[in-house]
Amino acid sequence: MKIRFWGVRGSIASPGPNTLRYGGNTTCIEIRTDDDALIIIDGGTGIFPLAQTLLGQMPLTAHIFITHTHWDHIQGLPFFIPQYIPANRLVLHGAHDPVEQRDLREILTYQYQYCYFPVREVELKANLEYVTLKEYQVIQVGDATVSCIYMNHPVLNLGYRVNCNGKSVFFTGDHEPITNIYADDHHYHDEYSRFIEAKDKAILDFIDQVDVLIADTSYTAAEYAMKKGWGHGTYDTSVALAKACRAKKLFFTHHEPTRSDDALEKIYQETLERYPRQPGDPEYLLAQEGRYFEV
Repeated sequence: MKIRFWGVRGSIASPGPNTLRYGGNTTCIEIRTDDDALIIIDGGTGIFPLAQTLLGQMPLTAHIFITHTHWDHIQGLPFFIPQYIPANRLVLHGAHDPVEQRDLREILTYQYQYCYFPVREVELKANLEYVTLKEYQVIQVGDATVSCIYMNHPVLNLGYRVNCNGKSVFFTGDHEPITNIYADDHHYHDEYSRFIEAKDKAILDFIDQVDVLIADTSYTAAEYAMKKGWGHGTYDTSVALAKACRAKKLFFTHHEPTRSDDALEKIYQETLERYPRQPGDPEYLLAQEGRYFEV
């Protein structure tokens, strides 16, 4: 598989001189399977520069997998140029909203109301298909399969595993490791602890020995103390997850939007010093806009 990051920031796009090296666009990952099928994970603002590279490849089919529908993961979708061109085929996959009981199409088309955007969804020219996914559902895309699991975030968030000819990539989307919200003496404490144990095991089983783990690493441990419950991970939790699932590479992503490139590299170096690589440990890497690699 060929993989390129088009957006690695979290929460809000943050262009400017302080984010030139790692980029200011929000989440978007392009994956090309071995037979060149196009998979796009998330439609943050990074999907706009990706769209520019696709203009010479039309008509095209793109499978877009949305981890969840918070702004920083869908805000670039209205600017995805292929959807304005006839004969292109776009298949959008994602979760439903269990609170409002809306499927993926209902959620996404809100962005195309006149109060938000000048073009309505019904005016788009490409052939659009919407697939509302269930946990563990498997989608065949060319010679790859894409499967999903619920992660932990204040909206239903799907982590996606892409398998292709013996290689694998997993993206957490936004994810905060679950902690027990009940006091030790609360009557729900033990039951909730068992739920956490079962969920943690399910996630580890799902991503066991993945070649590449791309993990939400928004905060440092110190920052997390003030942002617990916001649904994001830290450098320490991402390292722990990568070690536990025996990943070969770990990319830290969803960089905190106010963090400069210099600050990002400083925290990264501190993480490497805190977790010196031992035999069997994953390689630790910073996700960077435009970075390309193969697996």
